[in-house]
Amino acid sequence: MMKKTALIIFGGKSTEHDVSLVSAASVIRNIPRDKYDVLTLGITKEGEWYLFDGTADEIESGAWLRGKRTKAFVAPDAGSGLAVFEDGKLSYTHIDVIFPVLHGKNGEDGTVQGLFELAGIPYVGCGHLSSAVTMDKQFTNLIADFHGVKQAKWTFTDRYAYALSPETVLNDAERKLGYPIFVKPANAGSSVGITKAHDRAELSNAVEKALSVDAKVIFEETIVGKEIECAVLGNDEPIVSTAGEIAPAAEFYDYDAKYVSDSKLFIPARLDEKTINRVRAEAIRVFRAMDGKGFSRVDFFVTAENEIYFNEINTIPGFTSISMYPKLFAASGVPYPELIDRLLELAIERNR
Repeated sequence: MMKKTALIIFGGKSTEHDVSLVSAASVIRNIPRDKYDVLTLGITKEGEWYLFDGTADEIESGAWLRGKRTKAFVAPDAGSGLAVFEDGKLSYTHIDVIFPVLHGKNGEDGTVQGLFELAGIPYVGCGHLSSAVTMDKQFTNLIADFHGVKQAKWTFTDRYAYALSPETVLNDAERKLGYPIFVKPANAGSSVGITKAHDRAELSNAVEKALSVDAKVIFEETIVGKEIECAVLGNDEPIVSTAGEIAPAAEFYDYDAKYVSDSKLFIPARLDEKTINRVRAEAIRVFRAMDGKGFSRVDFFVTAENEIYFNEINTIPGFTSISMYPKLFAASGVPYPELIDRLLELAIERNR
């Protein structure tokens, strides 16, 4: 069988740049080399694209920026593949499939997905529209409401409306939701810029913090319950893993709790089998509602009364050694290398 050429893209102009490096290194170490020749393309924090000829360890540590790298980018004209500039000459390399291991803005939000579609190259993960709407919590919540998915009460504002009348915005959030209120940037991953506000002063500061990350802000009522996650895999007939549970080291599962502190993971979640199956079914329903393809991690809250509330969907979930997505499928009988192989095959399948 002839090998296919897989392009792994990592880094990016995102607050999750460093996490992307670790995820990409894990993918590179585990991709089946008997089926794929692997090329790696790094994007700096400043947005420069380079073909990198080095190791996964160098990518993970950030040393790739000091290694052998060549200016390159995915060419938008169909059929060209990867454009590479070397010694003053431009050449093109054929790419069979792309795995964008890019978390957050400029990677998970439909921007690069649109580029890949212009280029006519199959890629892992959701399409450009699904990626865009699930990155934006306002539109995610609107779609969930339309499909009758149970979620926390919410409202939103933007930079213009808040500058025009901060008091009106804060009064509206207090009246609709009551304290404590979660305040989130509409477009950010890994819980960046999120605050749990307990009073008016904290609410005002939280909005300023969220607006420093994005131009829109989401306000949500606080749901008290276990933080439960499911991994979904597939295109038209997706499958779902068992449910996992996060026990955050902090008051809520913020960026540090995910990647720095000692949050605990329980797989399967500490729920009865009936509730786990209800969560799994709801994960599939959300994935379909958002027009998911390839893979996603779908997150919920489950209260003491076993009520299930949708929290968010992540269309390029973390692939680090401590990330929930690969751990959930490993516990469900799909080991890491097989998982990557399936994702690449699903990407190619969509373009047949």
